[in-house]
Amino acid sequence: MSKSKADAKKRRTFVVFTIPGFLLYSAFFIFPILMGAYYSLTDWDGVKKKFNMIGMQNYVKIFQDKQFINALGFTLKYSLFLIILTIILAVCLALFLNQSVKGRGFFRSMYFIPAVLSMLTVGLIFNQIFYYILPPIGKALGNPTLSKSLLSSPRMAIWAILFVNLWQGLPIPTLLILAGLQSIPMDLLEAASLDGARDFQKFRFITVPFILPVLSVVLVLTLKGGLMVFDYIQSMTGGGPGGATRSIALLIYEHGFTQNKYAYSIAEAIIAGIIIAAISAVQITFTNKKKGV
Repeated sequence: MSKSKADAKKRRTFVVFTIPGFLLYSAFFIFPILMGAYYSLTDWDGVKKKFNMIGMQNYVKIFQDKQFINALGFTLKYSLFLIILTIILAVCLALFLNQSVKGRGFFRSMYFIPAVLSMLTVGLIFNQIFYYILPPIGKALGNPTLSKSLLSSPRMAIWAILFVNLWQGLPIPTLLILAGLQSIPMDLLEAASLDGARDFQKFRFITVPFILPVLSVVLVLTLKGGLMVFDYIQSMTGGGPGGATRSIALLIYEHGFTQNKYAYSIAEAIIAGIIIAAISAVQITFTNKKKGV
């Protein structure tokens, strides 16, 4: 077989195997985005067959909508706190699990259990804990903060949700960082010890550079989880008290499925998607520069 015929056969094979995937990708990703962009220019309520084209009115209203601005601010604040706490706690836990301690394997297995549970289920369980279990304990201890449900406080509700998110979300980042720690050559650490390097110096100049690629992955995953948080908030506070914990995802859900503002919610989703994509692009670019990519 000549080279040209072989190349033509490879191209045909490539096309045959690519087209089904491209069609599925177009049907379930590209086409819905295009349809969503079209409906965002209308006043469709998601039910009626008739609707009117209103141009960019939905987008103009969004930037004048205090609910959207507040939800965006909460989501960004929540994501920032989640990233900082996840990185710090996951690194500390990974360093602990990397030590030769008795029962380490059992602790690793038990520690991973929350990660396999449904976020909605976890949120509902902790909703009951915060409302019906902690307040009596707080009263018995004479603690005014715990005497009332943390979820009913506009100031404390975000921290209660973050606690639950961290309780369930930390295992995977911890195991990823632990895998990075175990990839560090022991000879390198021993040589640093012989040279008189202290634990902090070894952590700063050896451990951190080795786990930086893993940290970038953890950062991306945590950022995604923070910006798209929905399940915990829906099951624990419903966006309350007084809208203090309403995230972008929850606001879009409320407008689209409870208030029949279907076109408006699509416009919100598009703007939120653009903002999230921009933040993610900046974060990835910054991380790649740190890694020297």
